[in-house]
Amino acid sequence: MKELRVLSPTAILGYGFPMASFEEGMKRKPHVIAVDAGSTDPGPYYLGAGISFTDATAVKRDLSIMIEAAMKEDIPVIIGTAGGAGGEPHLQEVVDIIKAIAAEKKLTFKMAVIHAEIDKEMVAKKLADGKVSPLHPAPELTEGELEETERIVGQMGLEPIIKALDEGAQVIVAGRAYDPTVFAALAVKEGYDTGLALHMGKILECASIAATPGSGSDCMFGYLGDDYFKLEPLSPIRKCTTLSVAAHTLYEKTNPYVLPGPGGVIDLHDAKFEQETDSMVKVTGSKFIPSDAYTIKLEGAKKVGYRTVSIAGTRDSIMIGQIDAIVEEVKERVKDNFSDADFDYYLDFKIYGKNAVMGSLEPMNEITSHEIGIVIEAVADTQQIANTICSFARSTMLHYGYNGRISTAGNLAFPYSPSDFKAGEVYAFSLYHVVEVDPYELFPIDYMTVGEAL
Repeated sequence: MKELRVLSPTAILGYGFPMASFEEGMKRKPHVIAVDAGSTDPGPYYLGAGISFTDATAVKRDLSIMIEAAMKEDIPVIIGTAGGAGGEPHLQEVVDIIKAIAAEKKLTFKMAVIHAEIDKEMVAKKLADGKVSPLHPAPELTEGELEETERIVGQMGLEPIIKALDEGAQVIVAGRAYDPTVFAALAVKEGYDTGLALHMGKILECASIAATPGSGSDCMFGYLGDDYFKLEPLSPIRKCTTLSVAAHTLYEKTNPYVLPGPGGVIDLHDAKFEQETDSMVKVTGSKFIPSDAYTIKLEGAKKVGYRTVSIAGTRDSIMIGQIDAIVEEVKERVKDNFSDADFDYYLDFKIYGKNAVMGSLEPMNEITSHEIGIVIEAVADTQQIANTICSFARSTMLHYGYNGRISTAGNLAFPYSPSDFKAGEVYAFSLYHVVEVDPYELFPIDYMTVGEAL
C-alpha cells in the first residue's frame, strides 16, 4: 500500500501554528488535515457551562488556513471534540465559525456535523439495563447523580467519522471524540491497520509536543504504511527522537502497553521505535485488539455551587512561619461567625510557596522562600454566600493578630482592587463512566452544503 499522509497543524484548535510549518506540511501532499479541538484537561466547567476554553477568533484563524488549503487540494478536514468539550453548544459554535469562513472565502463544500451530546434519558435506560460502569476512581452511577448532571457527552470512535467520509463530507466537525480517531479515520477507511493508525493518531493529536523541543503550537506530519508509521515535525528547530515519541506514547496513560479506547485497546507490547532520519521516527508493531463488548466513555458535569476568590501575598517571615496555624484559626473564626446562619460552604486556602501545587503529596514541608502567595477560595450554594464567606475570610486573615506580629496595618498585600473575584458557577465531573453501545447509535450526523448560496 502507498503511504497515507496526515497533517496535524496544532495540539488543540485555536492554539495556533507557524505558517512556515503549515506550508511545509502542505508541500508533502497530505491526504487529510486533522485536528483535535478539545480536552477534559481544563476541567468540568466548560462542559457543564457549554463554553469553549479556546478563543473563537483564534479558532477561526486556524480553521481559515486549514479549510482553504484543504479545499484547494481537494482533501478532507476533520475536527474532533469541537469547541473544547464537544457538547451541542460547543459544536454549534464551531459550525458557525466554519460557515463564516466559507462566506468570507467564497468556499462551497459538503460538511458533516456529528453530534455527541447525549440525553439523560438514554443514559438512564442504559443504566437500568446494566450497561454503564465506572472508570476508576469514579463511583457507581446513581439515578440521583445522573439527574443532577447538566450535560453529558459520549466519546465517539472511528465509525461515525468513517461514515461521514463514506458520504463524501469534505469538512467533518465532530462533537466529543476519542482523540486519535480524527487522525486515523481516513486510514482505517482505506484499509490500513487500525492499531498503527490509532497509535499514530495518539501522537499526532498533540502535534509537535512529541518532538524536541516540544510545542503544542506547531505542526506534525504522519506517514502511514502497511506495517509502520513515521512522524516528522515540520519546523527545522524540532526533531522527533525515539525517546520523545516513545515518551509521548505514555502521555496520559497509566499502562504503558495497553491504551484503551472505543471498542478495544491499542496493544503496544511489540511496538518498536526506530530513528529513521535525524528528525523522523519510525514505529512498528502496534496492534488493535477489539473488546468483547463495544464501549465508549461518557463524560458529564453537574453544577455544585458558586465560587469567589481572593488573591493576596505576604512577605512577613513571622507570619510565614505560622501560616498553617493561621489558616486553621481563620477557618475556625469563619465557622464561628456564621454558626447561626446555616450556610453550606467550602473554604480553602492555597499557599503558593509551600504546597499549593501538590498539597498533601508535597515532600518538602519547609517554606524556604521569602514570600508566599495566598489564594482564598469560597464555594457555596449561591454567589452571595460565596462572596460573604470569602470576604470574611480575607478580612480576618488581613487583620489576624498572630504571635510576634509587629505591624498592625495589615498582613496581606493585594495585587488587585477589588480584592475579591466573583468566579460564578462551579462544576464537577459527575460521569466518568463507560457504556455499552452500538458504535453509531449515540452519534447522529447532519449533512449540509456550506456556501451553496454564494
